[in-house]
Amino acid sequence: MTGHHTGHHTREITVGTAGMPDRTELLVVGLGVTGAGVALDAASRGLDVVAVDAFDLAWGTSRWSSKLVHGGLRYLANLQFDVAHESALERGILMQTTAPHLTRALPMVIPLTPSVSRRAAQVSRIAMALGDGLRLTARTSRRTLPRSRSISVPETLALVPGVRRAGLRGGILAFDGQLEDDARLVIALARTAGAHSARLHTRSRVVELSGSHAVVRDELTGEVRRIEAKAVVNAAGVWAGGLVDGITLKPSRGTHVVLRQESLPGLSVAVMAPLPEQRNRFVFLLPQPDGTLYVGLTDEEVDGTDLPDVPEPSEAEIGFLLDAISTAFERRLTRDDVVGAYAGLRPLLDTGGETADLSRRHAVLTSGTGVVTIVGGKLTTYRRMAEDAVDAAVVQRGLAARPCTTGSLPLLGAADRARLESVDAPARLVRRYGLEAPMVLDNARAVTGLDDAELLAPIAAGLPHTLAELVFGVSHEGARTVEDLLERRTRIALVPADAELARPAAERALELVEVVTS
Repeated sequence: MTGHHTGHHTREITVGTAGMPDRTELLVVGLGVTGAGVALDAASRGLDVVAVDAFDLAWGTSRWSSKLVHGGLRYLANLQFDVAHESALERGILMQTTAPHLTRALPMVIPLTPSVSRRAAQVSRIAMALGDGLRLTARTSRRTLPRSRSISVPETLALVPGVRRAGLRGGILAFDGQLEDDARLVIALARTAGAHSARLHTRSRVVELSGSHAVVRDELTGEVRRIEAKAVVNAAGVWAGGLVDGITLKPSRGTHVVLRQESLPGLSVAVMAPLPEQRNRFVFLLPQPDGTLYVGLTDEEVDGTDLPDVPEPSEAEIGFLLDAISTAFERRLTRDDVVGAYAGLRPLLDTGGETADLSRRHAVLTSGTGVVTIVGGKLTTYRRMAEDAVDAAVVQRGLAARPCTTGSLPLLGAADRARLESVDAPARLVRRYGLEAPMVLDNARAVTGLDDAELLAPIAAGLPHTLAELVFGVSHEGARTVEDLLERRTRIALVPADAELARPAAERALELVEVVTS
């Protein structure tokens, strides 16, 4: 596509198989967070990489997360110290090196209401102290994540307006990482892989796969082609088992509901409500930068044989989440407060046992023909998963690759927080593109010829998103449809009513860029 004014030339994301080479060193299947991570890991080691996805970037589980960068407290409760430590380590790398521009410290409060027993409160305090210990062992700076502490009743009331007052005994304040947007992390990974010469193709479906080749169908034209590869990594998440034999996944569905901030006004911290009778399980209320609140998260076992492209939350799960979080507030939340809901499927390995307790360890499995499959794990540990998968492929296929460097490799736009504060661009763009924010605006000016007032105005009443972002989504991030823009380059479609309001702006962005490129 033309109309670029980037300092470094990234390979843009290709929609369909056009230009796909006949052979490559490493073929990656799937462009969620793990697949995009694998593409970047391998490309940054000097390997020739082609990565494909049947749909779009961040199409599957990666865009349905809680958008938290977890330190792994859950795993401590199950005595999985290795997983907890790995999570804390990866959280630190993501927040301090890989993507400081896309992450921030999120204060989280457990209000000690009568529904939280004194024993549960004590267990939570111990867990938070262990979490502080994990942060220290991961060498994450206190500037990045402050330590946890107990807070008084007045402090709890100030931080959590609307908290249930009767019998309130104060609260516990802790900090975890929050992503600006999980799909934006995937896009940044993909574009950074492109900057390291990886070739990325969306709407390119693998219909046949072995350890040395794939048959790929262009989902736009129906054209089928074959690509030879020295090594193949299957990072298709919950769909991984459909590409190679011998992998049994036991997916679990995690559902979130979306509320408007008006439902619980004035909240700028996350609120955690412990589930009664369940050890160290919480329902979270998570304020988002765009003016919505997410309530999550369920853990429902799903039949792994016939998986939907887009999982649907059940009414029972929605009701469960509203009931659980309402225990912390004066106001009871009802179905009328819900403006959206979404569900994601965790690609857990079937090891027998409950999905809630199935290990979030990841596994690297090699098929009979030599396909390396990476499954399990979670968003926070994508980098380590990618490293392990590429290591396995390199060893098994004898590829000439340099050692992994992603632990010290910033994504496009990344910089330390002090430098990000001095970027001359609107704060919203800096939060989403980091150092690239001025380039996003320059690109929109060059492509559209419009002035800043029009490019930076909210695209519809109550929506902070801008035309400049939508234009960049089309020109640099491989968006080809209104849905790509509203569901994955932005997250407007999590609230269906907002997606309707935003549709004209998305259509306009597609037209504006099309005019330039034709």
